[in-house]
Amino acid sequence: MSKILDAFKNGKAFIGFITAGDPDLETSEKIMVKMAQAGCDLIEIGIPFSDPIAEGPVIQDANIRSLSQGTTTDKVFELTERVSEQVNTPLVYMTYLNVLFKYGYDKFLEKAKKSGISGVIIPDLPFEEKEELQSVADTYGIDVVSLIAPTSENRIKMIAAQAKGFIYEVSSLGVTGVRSEIKTDLDAITKAVREVTDVPAAIGFGINTPEQAKKYAAIADGVIVGSAIVKLVAQYGKDAPEKVYDYVKEMKDAIR
Repeated sequence: MSKILDAFKNGKAFIGFITAGDPDLETSEKIMVKMAQAGCDLIEIGIPFSDPIAEGPVIQDANIRSLSQGTTTDKVFELTERVSEQVNTPLVYMTYLNVLFKYGYDKFLEKAKKSGISGVIIPDLPFEEKEELQSVADTYGIDVVSLIAPTSENRIKMIAAQAKGFIYEVSSLGVTGVRSEIKTDLDAITKAVREVTDVPAAIGFGINTPEQAKKYAAIADGVIVGSAIVKLVAQYGKDAPEKVYDYVKEMKDAIR
């Protein structure tokens, strides 16, 4: 059983995202530790990539800042290992298939496991091609997290039935980013998911206020917040750890 499920043991899960190496590797390490201390139940660590097609401007800019600092995949492995020695919070990588493909699936997943990683989220990996990665990931006890989008429609149950770790319900069409309003029928998507699996589902893309977090945590098993955290990092730089701590605590308190 994956450590990811630990994130959902104590009520609704708050899942936070940060781009590794933004504003630098030392500060992002401090931010992740603060996120765990503030009650973050699972941390998504973004491995920077030059063409992050699922990301809006906020996270795109974070990728650019990180890469310009010289962040590499190997440096992210080292960072993650340091973080995993300081926190018990489950950690997952979020990145793009080319990063794993170029590194080599087996080599990447072996290093990820040694670094304390429990899962990977790959937004540009089609469901139909997931097995070629999952078959290697199974060797290391790593879950390839499935994403369900508003356009998944008749494929929702098929994707959910084979899901591992947790299911990432994408709240909106388009890319990541803060949204004032989410119009997708997430109740219907969650209902369809729960008809075929008891794997937890969390809603992400656009959630940024305590009110939104409370609303969508009531529908699913947890909420995912990325852009709002990354905006704090962009704004405060090396002073971001305490600001992120306060924000995560406020969001976690809202869904308790």
